[in-house]
Amino acid sequence: MSDKKKKPDDNDPEGYRGTLRERLVREGIHTWSKVKITKGTARYEGLLLPRSQHTADDYLTLKVDTGYNLGVLVDASTKIEEFGHQKGHYKLPQINVEFKKDLPNVTFLGTGGTVASRLDYRTGAVLPAFTPEELFSAVPELISAVNLTPKTLYQILSENFRPEYWVKTAEAIAKEIESGVDGVIIGHGTDTMCTTGAAISYFLRNQPVPVVLVGSQRSSDRPSSDGPKNILHAATLAGRENFAETVVCMHGGTSDSYNLIHRATRCRKMHSSRRDTFRTLDDVPLGKVDESGVTWLKDDVRPRGPVEDFWLDTKIDTRVGMLYSYPGMNPDILDSMVDKGYHGIVMIGTGLGHVGTDMFHSLERCQEEEIPVVLVVEPLFGYVHLRVYETGRDMLARGVIEGGNMLPSAAYTKLVWVLGHTRDVKEVEKLIQTPIAGEITAREGPRGFMLLQGVETGIDEILRNL
Repeated sequence: MSDKKKKPDDNDPEGYRGTLRERLVREGIHTWSKVKITKGTARYEGLLLPRSQHTADDYLTLKVDTGYNLGVLVDASTKIEEFGHQKGHYKLPQINVEFKKDLPNVTFLGTGGTVASRLDYRTGAVLPAFTPEELFSAVPELISAVNLTPKTLYQILSENFRPEYWVKTAEAIAKEIESGVDGVIIGHGTDTMCTTGAAISYFLRNQPVPVVLVGSQRSSDRPSSDGPKNILHAATLAGRENFAETVVCMHGGTSDSYNLIHRATRCRKMHSSRRDTFRTLDDVPLGKVDESGVTWLKDDVRPRGPVEDFWLDTKIDTRVGMLYSYPGMNPDILDSMVDKGYHGIVMIGTGLGHVGTDMFHSLERCQEEEIPVVLVVEPLFGYVHLRVYETGRDMLARGVIEGGNMLPSAAYTKLVWVLGHTRDVKEVEKLIQTPIAGEITAREGPRGFMLLQGVETGIDEILRNL
């Protein structure tokens, strides 16, 4: 039977191939063995893990005492010694918690992502696997903070989210709101968290309670996971604070000392792996939350309201695309979207919001076909201004709609929502340019251009000037 087809067991060095596998079998070293590896003067100790199928044949994978995984290149001179065996268990224990009448009631809706994940040793990738219930057992402080009811909506990674998932998520939130909960937490992958949050911000009309999106940059089996602290702070917000907006709550600094509260429509993921990746752009965060509670940084936070005034508006049109303008961009990209029957397009323009003049004929086609083109800017900060240069004025003459200082994710989700209500271009322009959920700010405040807002000294400066 070949290595590929053989079913692994506890005595099988799972995932290993070639001469390294033959050596492990010959020396009686198994997956989950405790091993000492000596390479010259270097020495490593740890658990021999099942190995990713994508790893080169001559590497061992160890989980060392720090909790991290280590790849070790093995050659003929490398010494491998087994000194024990410990089967890995990554499933956290389920616990039953009695609800307390004096605590607020919060629902945790899990959708997947790293906040509810583990490492898959077959591929070395992070997979959605931990249930919200397991995460609850991993954050015991929640027991005294809120009555948390975990429910699983999906187990998908955020890059696989589609507009229909935004709708289903909003419908699930509405159901919880109408049942009388004090707040809702959405466990979501960080890659598209702000996009989902922006869509939900438009769907929940007269939102009466907090909706807090939370995730984790590092999986739950890593000692540096930010998931537990993020969930604890999200629970504090959702259950105890007097506000009713859709926000993202994630680490504000590199340590576990505090989280920042961002309006979902003004939030962007700024780093692929840092725990303090999220920033509010063209504004300051709504607030800061730590062990001592919440400090609000803005005075326009929407308070809680009566459930009776709440309604759900999830009419959408998914035939919306987004194009990033770049030097040498071929107009046939935009033409193809017209030919394919797209109903609306968001364009990300350079500088003040420009595209190359080669695109003008294609913009005229959009105007003739009554396909609204909403323009936002490629810079992370600032507004669209199409009346400064000739190019901008020519774009206005071809029907381009200025998107203010909306972020691309907020503009895309808003156009999806607006086109669900009307295809009339004039009405689309009016709705796009009318602030709905903080996606457009009237002006950039004195501290709006703060890329380093997550650094402690930056937050301290904001607090000193409140």
